[in-house]
Amino acid sequence: MVLPLFALLSPLYGQNNWPFYGHDSGGMRYSPLTQVNTKNVKQLRQAWVFHADDNPSNGAAATHERGPDAQTVASESIPLVIDGVMYMSTGWGSVVALQPETGKVLWKWKSTLGMPPLRGISYWPGDSQHPPQIMFATARGYLVALNAKTGKLSPGFGNEGAVDLKAGQTKEFPNSVYVVTSPGAVYKNVVIQADRFSGSNGRGPYNDIRGWDARTGAPLWTFHTVPRPGEPGHDTWEGDSWMNRIGVAVWGLMTVDAERGIVYAPTESPTYDYYGGDRKGMNLYSDCLLALDANTGKLLWYFQTTHHDIFDYDLSAPPALIDVVQQGKKIPAVVQVTKMGLVFIFDRVTGKPIFGVEERPVPKSEVPGEQAWPTQPFPLKPPPLARNSFKVDEVTTVTPEHAKFCREFLELDGGMVGSEPYTPAGMKQTILFPGAAGSMNYGGVSFDPKLGYIFVNEQDLSQLGKMVPAASGAGNAYIRKGPPGQGGKIRYFDPEKGMPCQTPPWGQLHAINANTGDIVWSVPLGIFEELEARGVPKTGAPNLGGSIATAGGLVFIAATVDNRLRAFDSRTGAELWVTKLPAGGHGHPITYQGRDGKQYVVITAGGNLSIAPTPHDSVVAFTLP
Repeated sequence: MVLPLFALLSPLYGQNNWPFYGHDSGGMRYSPLTQVNTKNVKQLRQAWVFHADDNPSNGAAATHERGPDAQTVASESIPLVIDGVMYMSTGWGSVVALQPETGKVLWKWKSTLGMPPLRGISYWPGDSQHPPQIMFATARGYLVALNAKTGKLSPGFGNEGAVDLKAGQTKEFPNSVYVVTSPGAVYKNVVIQADRFSGSNGRGPYNDIRGWDARTGAPLWTFHTVPRPGEPGHDTWEGDSWMNRIGVAVWGLMTVDAERGIVYAPTESPTYDYYGGDRKGMNLYSDCLLALDANTGKLLWYFQTTHHDIFDYDLSAPPALIDVVQQGKKIPAVVQVTKMGLVFIFDRVTGKPIFGVEERPVPKSEVPGEQAWPTQPFPLKPPPLARNSFKVDEVTTVTPEHAKFCREFLELDGGMVGSEPYTPAGMKQTILFPGAAGSMNYGGVSFDPKLGYIFVNEQDLSQLGKMVPAASGAGNAYIRKGPPGQGGKIRYFDPEKGMPCQTPPWGQLHAINANTGDIVWSVPLGIFEELEARGVPKTGAPNLGGSIATAGGLVFIAATVDNRLRAFDSRTGAELWVTKLPAGGHGHPITYQGRDGKQYVVITAGGNLSIAPTPHDSVVAFTLP
């Protein structure tokens, strides 16, 4: 008897899914597939395109509302592929199941509970009494469970398939908006979801991290990201500044050590982002990597990467769980990259920095009432990956026109001043590197366990601003403002062309040896077509999003504002393949083996409003001919 092809491939197929946001629950973003490799990657061709909009002609004209009932947003969704089905959220207010070999729609759930996360959804495999579920929070504050087979709400979960996340959380702030951007984490039968309420004047509902029973939706535990009286860390908030403090949420991605039952959560800054005179102190657990017991929510350890944040230096990248080998001993580690261009590598069980960290003095604030923290932590290795200082004579000269624009920009608002790391915005326009968009943002890292290499992309984008007295009733004594006449632009770059004003490179991809902390290679990432045409190649470009690594010796990444997907040789950094996308791919790619035996590489090309307003509705798949 001749078995069908699907039956012959099924034992391998189960190993070659993409079941988590980061491929595995620890977020290494490494695929063992080798069909596409350094020798044949140049042959990759488009296999199919899925349009998330019901009317594809709207794809390039999407609006960018992020309210609870918005119909469209730029999407950075990371598809999941599990047992022959692809699942993903869309920027058109829906969750879909697709055939991963063709992009054919198997089912579609149109949300009436608010927008699903723009970065994707989570999968719970179910148990003997419950079928597999697709799980996610929405922008109206519901935790939703869909039957993965049918796409219908699961009636046994919460109230007919949804749990009200706002219940009991917004009593004092009934008009608070729930803002969800990323999927939660899943550990066994626990769904871990971080609250993210918006507020004003630095006050609003607390943004706790909570665990929920995946079978019933019952609450299991709560971790207070702003410690209450009597809890460790409460004394890092002066007086009552902790009360109803908004911010300190997890808006990026969490990862899970499934073997040890630990969830790793990166937190953001408190609000208001740029003035902390009303919240003096270190402000735990803002800007922290938290290690929590996934069953109970108990704090195991933490590390704060920015003390008393007045820079908007949130942690947003998913903490990547890897192994580091030193003196023949394997150390379970966690990698946390930051907006500051720093790479922290910790023992993920103890929280001890593997390569050491030192507190270094940083500039004081000249703003009345502010008390900037006198030191900030810097890893001894790896070195900073991005520009973290600026002198006014470091203006680009890539073209005469751009150089003229950038020199004239320096004279705005009475002139601008350069900075060193962690220079607070003062009473004069200051150019700070990196800016709030970060050197590294939510894109995070990928890791090749065979090479022991960490791959991370970064951009050199600045932040402009000076502090001015706030209007009466604003809640803050001071607010940050950019130069007048710039339409709110707060970066030192040409907003029409998108070109930064400092000398290139403006974006790079790096490989770091995780065992030594040394940089193995660095290459420019991205181009500007106008400059290429004028003989100025390889400047690098602003980028948001991340990479994946494969056993085929490749690193795949989109992320750049030039709307391209690229493949690099993981050993050398050589660019081996590049293709144009209909819009920016500002999540990260995935790869999987279809039931037809082919390896596919897929990217959501949805754009990203913060660095390149080119929205679209496409999901694009590539495979070998």
